[in-house]
Parts: sequence; structure tokens; C-alpha cells
Amino acid sequence: MRYVQIDTQSDPYSSSFPSTQKQKDLSNLLVKELLAMGVKDATLDEFGYVMATIPATHQKKVPVVCFCAHVDTAPDCSGSFVKPILHENYNGEPIILPDDPTQIITTSAYPYLKNFIGKSVITASGKTLLGSDDKAGVAIIMEMAGYLMANKHIEHGVIKILFTPDEEVGRGTEHLDIKKLGADFGYTLDGGELGSFEMETFSADSLILTIQGVIAHPGAAKGVMQNAIKIAGEIIAALPKNEWSPEHTEDRTGFIHPNQISGGAETARIEFLVRDFDTLQLTAHANRLYKIAQEVIASNSDFSNSTVSMEIKEQYRNMREVIDQYPIIVEKALEAYKILGLTPIVHPIRGGTDGSRMSFMGLPTPNIFTGMQAIHSKHEWIGVSDMEKAVEVLVKLVEII
Repeated sequence: MRYVQIDTQSDPYSSSFPSTQKQKDLSNLLVKELLAMGVKDATLDEFGYVMATIPATHQKKVPVVCFCAHVDTAPDCSGSFVKPILHENYNGEPIILPDDPTQIITTSAYPYLKNFIGKSVITASGKTLLGSDDKAGVAIIMEMAGYLMANKHIEHGVIKILFTPDEEVGRGTEHLDIKKLGADFGYTLDGGELGSFEMETFSADSLILTIQGVIAHPGAAKGVMQNAIKIAGEIIAALPKNEWSPEHTEDRTGFIHPNQISGGAETARIEFLVRDFDTLQLTAHANRLYKIAQEVIASNSDFSNSTVSMEIKEQYRNMREVIDQYPIIVEKALEAYKILGLTPIVHPIRGGTDGSRMSFMGLPTPNIFTGMQAIHSKHEWIGVSDMEKAVEVLVKLVEII
């Protein structure tokens, strides 16, 4: 609850790294807390990465494991002046958020909430997101660190801690030095419900369509002007209505998602997210979109002198392509779940984590649950007992390793 009150929203339009300096406010606090625990090498570098080492408690040669979470929160919903509320002994009734009574969290909208009747739940106050994505992961790792530093009779190898900035804007590993980190494999703490384990993500590209229209003075535009904004609108209108979009797909079905339009009458840009679990399908999605855009222009004589071009940038790839080569890291994690009485829920993420990129950088990194729910929204909430169980999983996991 202390961490979420520190504004750490990242900025997708910033050219700096990290994208917002305020992310370092939390990172600096984490370094101070780690040093106070006795973690002597905790540091924050110029790029906003926190690295620290929990020393081994025995001399056996075992793999070095890293636990990672990101400090930034999503730009989708305000993260300023977050006021977390602890609802102890939740009674199952609708939770009316006090700063905006129209924001109501119910068990009908969020059936998973029924699991916390009689338990403690944390929400925001109605005007902001909560920030459990991923400050729950941060808190879980910090709790594990404090527990292990205070209980050195627990046998484990070297443990690396990593806190990253800018995960929410797809840049979390942009300046990460994997060699300096010095781990053999890792786990992100950035998952949802109790028992979930994720070793498969979308593969992701960003795609920009640039529409070049024809500009003219509005008073003398007849037969001359070809408005790029209107062309962009026609392209959006030409997209399939009931498929191929986030709001109409689930499970393993990919999509394209227009998420930003900018420009003017002469030149306009439409930014898309392209997602699929099959990396090869990204090209097929892009080609389909480009064909639709070209057909919009070709089929309308009012757009005869206008053009559209396409630019694609790789964002991340399906981590399973790497993790399948290291089955032992999955086996160890699921063993910890089962010892603690959890039934593993292994499913793909319709998104990505820092682990996606780290896996392709040479550090295979699947994802462990935190309990976060309704993320990136004013309804965001989390059950305290899920976070507690995640701490238990990490402690048991390092014992097993």
C-alpha cells in the first residue's frame, strides 16, 4: 500500500529512458529498503534498473535464479495520488469506491472476488488505478527478500533481484545488462490469479500506417483536397466489425488493434498493435491490414492522388520459443506450487512481460502469479492472501532449486 502511493506511470511518447524520472522515486526507496535488510550490493543505475543479490546460505553449486518485477504503472488510467484502501474481512457486498461512487466493484463483474469473502482485499479509491500491476510483484519480491535475510537457516543458492522501469510501454529491457545481472534463469512476478503460471505470451509488433493526402486551401479545395484524416477514418471503418480485434477475440486468437491516430488533413498516422501466439502470423496480419488500406484508397476516386505506407517494428516474441528449451525451470516452479497445495493453472498471456524479451536475451523467464485483478482500470483490486501465497512459492522455489 506504501508503494502504490508513489506515482510511477510510464510515458509511451517520451524519448528518454526511463520514460519518466518519477519511476526512480520508488526505485530509490527499494534500494534503501534492501540495504536496510542487509542486502549489501543493492544499486540503482542511470537507466532505472534496481539490481541486488541475496547471498547463498550454503556452498553447493546451484543455478542462480532471478526474480523480477516492474515499478512502472500503465498510462491507460491515472496513477497520480493513488489512495489504496484495505477492505478487511470482505463481506461479499458491492465495493463502492468513495472518491467516485459510480465506480463499483462487484462479484458479478469479478467472480474471482468471491474467493475473498472473509479475507482482505485492496482497492484504489475510485479516481485512479491501484498499481498492483506490478507493485504487487515488487512487494512480493521485497517480502521474500526480507524473509530470507532474516531466516538464514533456509538453504538456498544465490538469488538475484531485478526491478525494471517502462515495462508498460514495451521498453522494460531496452538497457538491461543481462551479463551484469548474472543469473541463469528468472521468473517475473507479474501474473494474475492464484496458481497461474505463464510460459507463453503473444508475439507482438507495432505497425504504423501513414496516409499522405493532398492539401489545399479550404476555400479553393474543390477537386483538389484529399483529406488524410477522412482517409484514416475510412480505413478504420473498413476493418472487420466482429473479429480480428481485442474486443472480439480470446484464447489463442490474434488481432490487430488501432490504438492511436494523429496528424492532420495532409498527413495522418494510425498506430496499431499486432498480436498473435504464432510469430509467423504477424506478417499475415500486417499484410491483411495493408491490403485493406490500399483498397480503401484504390476504390474511391476522391483519394486518387493519395498514398498509404506501412512501417513495422518488432516489440517482443512468444517466450515459449525459448522456455521450451529449458523445461527444468518450469518443473521446479510447478513443484513448488504443488508442495504448497496449489493446482497450477498453466495458460498463455494475451500480452507480454519483461520475461518475453529477457528470454530472447538469454535469460529464460516465465511468469508467476501475484493475484492482480482488473488491471489498468479504476476497478483494479487484489487479495492479500494471493500475495502472501506468492511469497511462500518463492521461498519454496529457492529451497527446491
